[in-house]
Amino acid sequence: MYVDTFADRGCADRAPLVGRAGELDRLDGLLGCRGEGVGPVAVDVTGEPGIGKTRLLTEFAVRARGRGATVLCGRAGGAEGDGGAPFQAFLDAFADLGQEKRAAVPALAELARLVEEASGPDAMAGRQGGESVRRIGAALGRVPAPGLVLLLDDLHRADPPTVALLDHLLRHPPHAPVLVVTARRERQTPPAVASSLARAADSGTLARLDLGPLEPDDCAGGLAPEVPPEEVPELYAASGGNPLYFRALAHTRHRRDEAPGTGPVAVLLDELSPLGPLQRAVVEAAAVLGGRVTSDLVTAVATDRRGDEPGDGREEVDAALRELSARDLVRPGQDCRTLGPRHPAVPELVRGALDPWRRRELHRRAAAALARAGAPATARAPHLVGAAAGPDPETAAVLVEAAERTGSVDPARAAHWLAAALDHLPDTPGHLAGRYELTLRRAHALGAAGRVAESRDVLHHLIDTCRPDPARTEDPEGGQGSEHTAGIRTSAVLLCAFMERHLGRYPEADALLRRELERSPGPRDGLRTGLVVEWGARALFATRYPEVREEVARALAEARRRRDETATAEALTLSALGEAYEGETVTAGARAKEAAVLTDTFTDGELADHVESLVRLGWTEAFLEEYGAAERHTARGIAVARRTGRPFALSQLLLCSAYVHFLTGRVGAALDLAEESLTVARPLGGAELLGFSRAIRATVLLHALPLGDPEGLAAAEEAAATVSTAQSWWATQARCMLAHSVPLDQDPHRVRGALLRAGGDRDLSRLQPSLRPGYLELLAGAALAAGDLPEAERVARRALAEAARLGLAVQRGAAQRAWGRVLAHRGESAAAAEAFTEAARESARAGAGLREAHSLLLAAPHVRAAGDGARAAALWRRGRRLAADGGARMLVDLADRTRPAPPDGGAPDGRLSVLTPREREISVLVAEGLTNQAVADRLSLSPRTVESHVARVYRKTGVETRAGLASLVVRTGVGGGQFSRG
Repeated sequence: MYVDTFADRGCADRAPLVGRAGELDRLDGLLGCRGEGVGPVAVDVTGEPGIGKTRLLTEFAVRARGRGATVLCGRAGGAEGDGGAPFQAFLDAFADLGQEKRAAVPALAELARLVEEASGPDAMAGRQGGESVRRIGAALGRVPAPGLVLLLDDLHRADPPTVALLDHLLRHPPHAPVLVVTARRERQTPPAVASSLARAADSGTLARLDLGPLEPDDCAGGLAPEVPPEEVPELYAASGGNPLYFRALAHTRHRRDEAPGTGPVAVLLDELSPLGPLQRAVVEAAAVLGGRVTSDLVTAVATDRRGDEPGDGREEVDAALRELSARDLVRPGQDCRTLGPRHPAVPELVRGALDPWRRRELHRRAAAALARAGAPATARAPHLVGAAAGPDPETAAVLVEAAERTGSVDPARAAHWLAAALDHLPDTPGHLAGRYELTLRRAHALGAAGRVAESRDVLHHLIDTCRPDPARTEDPEGGQGSEHTAGIRTSAVLLCAFMERHLGRYPEADALLRRELERSPGPRDGLRTGLVVEWGARALFATRYPEVREEVARALAEARRRRDETATAEALTLSALGEAYEGETVTAGARAKEAAVLTDTFTDGELADHVESLVRLGWTEAFLEEYGAAERHTARGIAVARRTGRPFALSQLLLCSAYVHFLTGRVGAALDLAEESLTVARPLGGAELLGFSRAIRATVLLHALPLGDPEGLAAAEEAAATVSTAQSWWATQARCMLAHSVPLDQDPHRVRGALLRAGGDRDLSRLQPSLRPGYLELLAGAALAAGDLPEAERVARRALAEAARLGLAVQRGAAQRAWGRVLAHRGESAAAAEAFTEAARESARAGAGLREAHSLLLAAPHVRAAGDGARAAALWRRGRRLAADGGARMLVDLADRTRPAPPDGGAPDGRLSVLTPREREISVLVAEGLTNQAVADRLSLSPRTVESHVARVYRKTGVETRAGLASLVVRTGVGGGQFSRG
């Protein structure tokens, strides 16, 4: 049978079928219906070229044969330029009906004979054509079970008799187990075929099955497993989810050692084989031009003539375009003035199949035609690169202009064009300064594109070669002077130090900056300020800001003396952030206010090259708990960074904004911002930025998920693993956020270990001073959960002292919560309630809604235990509402588990009222003298789970021993029946 060649021949290289399970199931269902003589007699499979119509039919053939049906496959249309014999699709199908099957099923043998006779040279003459259709239709009605499946591919190329027979079957469906499945391209389907199928669909004798794009995961996992995961999104976007184009692009980009036009590429390019020389030239010209183009441009490139002179070939090209449009190789635009490929991937595949000399010549023609048409530099640049001409300053100038125009939106392309510009710029003394400047620009573009290590390597080479001669002030051939060259070198050092810092190479950045600052003669004032600011940033991220404090102060004074506002803002924001980090909040606040006043006067254009100032200002204001100001400045910075292509700043501004939204109780918005920051940071490389981004996201995610959901902890573990053993500011924060994500009641020792590794000692002296009380709160909680009350008291008292020195409300609230936990553990419910409510007041004063909600929920059960049920209920309601309104699912769940009993006595009185039903049940069993193991056996729980419940009972009730808990249960006067679950 034909299915043998269609499905099995060459199966070693058969394209995988992915993402079509639903379509196959539908075909199976229709086949089952036809087996009972009901349902549509035909299925019309449509879709774009390459979408997988033929592959679907192949797979369905295998399935149908597995169900016992006879499956025959044929293609409509003959060889190119030949319409083929009458009934070509049916003749092609029955040609593979073997003699054994013909002998076993006489009805099929008769069908094959009728089709072969009908396709003879004289069979369609006169009235015999219609008679043949009726006879074949009648014979189909005599096909016995298990039935016949006819798969007719390329129906858009069908000859009239094939169309007539199919139309007859649709109007007079055979009462037999026969199913016809056709595949076609809608754009190339003749009107007669389309109208016949439309009528059948309306009448119910034909079912439609339109194949759409595959999902990204299907393409990545099933079609090209050799493609690196990070490249899949780009390939998917280029292919539009079309499986053949996805495979072809993957083959082209990842198998460059193979001959062009092999594998899936050959399938696509096969359509070009029958084209005439002019049609082929037009296709190649359109492919080189890419995208949507005019026929004038195509004419100029295909014929190397201008297209507006007598004998220019315009009419011949237009005729070729009409033919190509009929073949659906090009598609006209809605305005009929432009044309483009049928699929965006076609130009790349056609270009890849051209020999290098032909491709270069077409690019040369395209560049010339676009120049004559006044096209922008960005349109001309790809062709200037493709034409590969020799040194030419004019070509280099166009490439530089194109890079400038596209740098903010596509820095990788800008870097490519700048590299090409360097190739076209003559390597002579007169162009030396220009080459230095272009190299610096290219390094900027490489860094913005995430190729940080490559940018650093380019900068190292530039620093080595860019050595100005102090004795010369101007180049002899009219180039720029030595001072300008020195400025380029200093700028290269500054950018290189930034790249080293981003890669976590702080000693290397420090050495570069020190050497440049100490060089004689030193850098000019503006560049010197930049070097000092970058040096200070390096020290800050290495947690060594005090070492550069005096140098930063001198740079600030110099900038003020020169009345250099941008340099002043740079130095101010660095100083403000450094002091905020170190906990010098008064100084930091004064510097931040001055920087904010100055920065607010700048236009967005002025900020474009200094957007790092907004990064530092935003984080300073966030650490100083000026959340409104931080949000305002980060929002402006995000807009500027997006518009001007500053991905490093954008990622950090998004993170800062996420942190502010999180603390102020907008968890959903915070998660969106953190996700976007991670998306921006991922291609930039740099483990520390990526790890910090993941850590912020993990913290927000932890609060967005239900209490106890393991995804938050897993995300935090990934963040900590990303920063590995680094000891920078960001790396330390990532480890601390892991400590926040580990459940205290389950593994307090892991929490304490993570904090001590990050903080260096039991006082966490290596952690950021302005945030340390918050981490000390967590450390105190871990000590309590581990049963070390003296250590918890010591840590909590230290938190109170440090918070008092800082004068920051949120940090005072953290210290109060730490002390409240200690008081609760000691059984001093009234004092604990006051500490927690004070923490809530401090948090509310700063606008930290999330911290306020947490404090209120901690306070409520202790206020209830102290005898004020009505106030406890009010605190609980406000805490839960703040959590719910902010999208903090974790705190909502915490609230629901610790809901205080109503003050009317509807639940047990006293401290036991704060327990959950399971905790009350375990408390009664403990009071009866059962061990944890015995309780676990009684309730079918693990001993570890019972231990966790008992620890929570101790924390909530304030008792410290099993005897104390038993005494509390006895004094309450309740027994097992009142404490049973349910």
